[in-house]
Amino acid sequence: MTNDKIRNVAIIAHVDHGKTSLVNEMLKQGNVFRENQVVEDRVMDSNALEKERGITILAKNTSCVYNGVKINIIDTPGHADFGGEVERVLKMVDGVVLLVDAYEGPMPQTRFVLQKALELNLKVVVVVNKIDKPDARPKEVVDEVLELFLELDANEEQLNSPFVFCSAKKGIASLTYSELGESLNPLFETILKTIPAPIGEEKQPLQLLISSAEHNDYVGRLAVGKITRGEVKEGQNIVVTNFYEPDKKQKAKIVSLFVFEGLKRVPVKTAPVGEIVCVAGLEEVNIGDTICGEEKPEAVEFVKIAEPSIEMTFMVNNSPLAGTEGKFVTSRHIRDRLYKEAVKDLSLKVQDGATADSFVVRGRGEMHLSILIENMRRDGYEFQVSMPKVLIKQIDGVKCEPIDRLFLDVPEDCVGAVMSKMGVRKGELVGMTPHGSRMKMEFLIPSRGLFGFKSELLTDTRGEGIINSIFDSYQPYKGEIQRREVGSLIAHEDGEAIVYGLFNAQERGDLFIPAGVKVYAGMVVGENPKGGDIVVNVCKKKHLSNCRSSGADEALRLTPPKILSLEEAIEFLADDELLEITPKNVRIRKIILDHTMRLREKGKSLRGEI
Repeated sequence: MTNDKIRNVAIIAHVDHGKTSLVNEMLKQGNVFRENQVVEDRVMDSNALEKERGITILAKNTSCVYNGVKINIIDTPGHADFGGEVERVLKMVDGVVLLVDAYEGPMPQTRFVLQKALELNLKVVVVVNKIDKPDARPKEVVDEVLELFLELDANEEQLNSPFVFCSAKKGIASLTYSELGESLNPLFETILKTIPAPIGEEKQPLQLLISSAEHNDYVGRLAVGKITRGEVKEGQNIVVTNFYEPDKKQKAKIVSLFVFEGLKRVPVKTAPVGEIVCVAGLEEVNIGDTICGEEKPEAVEFVKIAEPSIEMTFMVNNSPLAGTEGKFVTSRHIRDRLYKEAVKDLSLKVQDGATADSFVVRGRGEMHLSILIENMRRDGYEFQVSMPKVLIKQIDGVKCEPIDRLFLDVPEDCVGAVMSKMGVRKGELVGMTPHGSRMKMEFLIPSRGLFGFKSELLTDTRGEGIINSIFDSYQPYKGEIQRREVGSLIAHEDGEAIVYGLFNAQERGDLFIPAGVKVYAGMVVGENPKGGDIVVNVCKKKHLSNCRSSGADEALRLTPPKILSLEEAIEFLADDELLEITPKNVRIRKIILDHTMRLREKGKSLRGEI
């Protein structure tokens, strides 16, 4: 049976190509909002971090109605670090809208998400967005997209995918790039014509594959998925099973049933085959499970999520200031939270560490793990994390490491500086294309070579450099890479940072803290641009005497400190340093706080005793 009244579609694209803006306009023109209703920009980015950073982190469901057909829409993230979100939702849809910027053209994440869609044999509608921009080049971008289809071995039907040209911000679309159009109707018409209606056997027992799960304080666990067979009813007795765990057969009951209408979850008594639904009351259900009718418990195969490429160790905070700012500080609290996150986020892997109070967390990239850290600290958690490390594999007896495909867009006069930095980081140039006064460069570089590179690029290009990267493959180990050229300024004693002490310390390098901040021996308070660690006394007070000297009463002027963000602090970390995370502060510290012990251990390692 074909359910002609429904279309299920995911909006996929590279970061900042306009997915969330397009969904906004589709909802407005799909009569989801009242005519006089005030609608904020990027209404789908409901998470606090998403609003602050202007990025989509979690895939979200919504829907609108056009000509009596309900279009279920899934807005997906564009960052490569959150690619797992895209992979898992593609099992819910029958087609995708691939969004491409009319200036930038296909980018690394465009290739990744399109490849996943083609592997699942999904129908594709290509939307060239931002055609109203003065530097738009829609004709060239269409050719680049078709080249990408050919590179990814698309079949003839996929190569004939329709193109729509639009400006998501203005809410207009047309079928030719020479005209702008008046509304999104051409896009809606193309979706209805190209994306097939969901197909399923209506008379057979229920089969519902879960692609998303979250927790709600009022109704418990919420599981979202598409009905691939039969129909689902409120109060129905079901069996939860899993394709990869054949022995899993848990009986349960559907307490509540919802469908998506606009931005709301609307309760319903029953839902037909092909519909995307949200069910409540199943505490043990996880992403990838199949909800079946009791008569015929058959699991549906779930998509294999790509493996993580980076790891960090999370541990209980043991610094002198431990427990003074956080609400959840014990290993039990941290462990429960991390394992709960791993259930929601399939591209996150968590396992117990070498000690009882440490946990190894693996993810897709620095941003993936930094978002997890930021969410935890906002929820009142206090803990420490180690420097990020890439996951090394032995392939056919050869030590291999993850290699990223790096895309840089820099001013022409900065190419020399960038090439120099890439050489040090073992980057291999594979492509170079001029675009006006700018140069687009493509490198293959070890993932560990990108740690700390973003801030250096912005310095070298005077803030004009654009960086994008995506995992490419595992290749033989490329040798040692110097992680950073600067050293650390380390506090000498416990106390409070004093202006006099900071004034003397700032001659050594850039400070990370202002006056009045609590510090402890072994805490990193700044960076030494000449390299090597230096111990400074930022708590030093000026000794009072009854003698006055020339200039003694002059005000001490401090250079404004360089306050590091969470990502910058993670990038700065060295092998022998940890990052202390609390709801109020982010502090860098040495693993061994005592200066004498640190020197002793360093001497042992130099002599080869460790």
